[in-house]
Amino acid sequence: MITTTTQQHALHQHLPSRTTARAANSVDHQAALATRLTARDRWILALLHEHRVLTSQQLQDAAFPSGRSARQRLRDLYLWRAVSRFQPFQQIGRAPMHYVLGPAGAGVLAAEYGLEVKDLGYRHDRAMSIAHNQRLAHTVGIGDFFTSLIARTRYRPADSTHGHSEAVTAWWSEARCARHFGDLVIPDAYGRWHTTDTEFEFFLEFDTGTESLTKLSRKLIAYERLAEATGIATAVLFWLPTTRREAGARGALAQIHAGLDHTDTVPVATAAADLLDPRAPHPSPAETVWLPLTSTSRRTPGRFDLAGLPDAWPGLAPPTASTYDESEGPAADEGATAVRRLPPPTPIPPPASPNRIRRTDP
Repeated sequence: MITTTTQQHALHQHLPSRTTARAANSVDHQAALATRLTARDRWILALLHEHRVLTSQQLQDAAFPSGRSARQRLRDLYLWRAVSRFQPFQQIGRAPMHYVLGPAGAGVLAAEYGLEVKDLGYRHDRAMSIAHNQRLAHTVGIGDFFTSLIARTRYRPADSTHGHSEAVTAWWSEARCARHFGDLVIPDAYGRWHTTDTEFEFFLEFDTGTESLTKLSRKLIAYERLAEATGIATAVLFWLPTTRREAGARGALAQIHAGLDHTDTVPVATAAADLLDPRAPHPSPAETVWLPLTSTSRRTPGRFDLAGLPDAWPGLAPPTASTYDESEGPAADEGATAVRRLPPPTPIPPPASPNRIRRTDP
């Protein structure tokens, strides 16, 4: 959950699972998938390709009405080899199932864009390697951040009294950010939060408490260089595991921020996971947990909700449709065959079809 931050050392080894009969990834199987995969299924495949790994709870928050429907459909996708899964070991309790893109799912994505699977740079062993990656907890934490925002918009899509609606309109992975901005800085994610009144874009720095505060704060220097190169001032949000960690980080960030040549081009705000109420139905970073590092607002100092953060920096220009170009052409993969970069998937699933088709058994 977004209310707590999982530390990497809590994920040691991986539980063996019982073998389950799965469909062979043959040409006939690929043809059969055409009658089985819904628009939501294809969206899940694109989401896994973009963000590498998502848990069952995250996928439920993002796309399913209940845990039961999520488990049933994800099991079908697993049996059809559209997705693969693993379950990290936890000292207390059981970790949720973690899902990655499977071989048949990669074939479906490639076919949609008229490509071969190799053109995507996909390999099943590479996809599954995240299970043993030292950044697994960090990657899952970023997924928690955004899927909790998506869950908030799904379960309370509009305020009937004031007509207030919210939506995540952009969610770029760390890999996509690296391709766009990696020569200057590599954000953990780029996102946009839309409400009836505002549209707010931000870079996310997701901290698990393992990085030195000196290294964390010096990222502001790189963000200033990015703002200078692009001519775009974009807020940088630091999400930290505890208020104690946040207090230490704010001191380090303030010292670096004060030394920047153009402090107005790097608006900064911090928040801590333990500020959220874990008993709330759908806690999320959209709540009043954000504390600007500096503010030119006339309102009473204090924490802002995500939609209200632009009020802390009245001079911050709102994003436009072309603030950051999402188009990406082929890119060389370490001197190997060119890899095609697919466009980022929408952060919310496509609407369900009004005419539900009976599910075909595997």
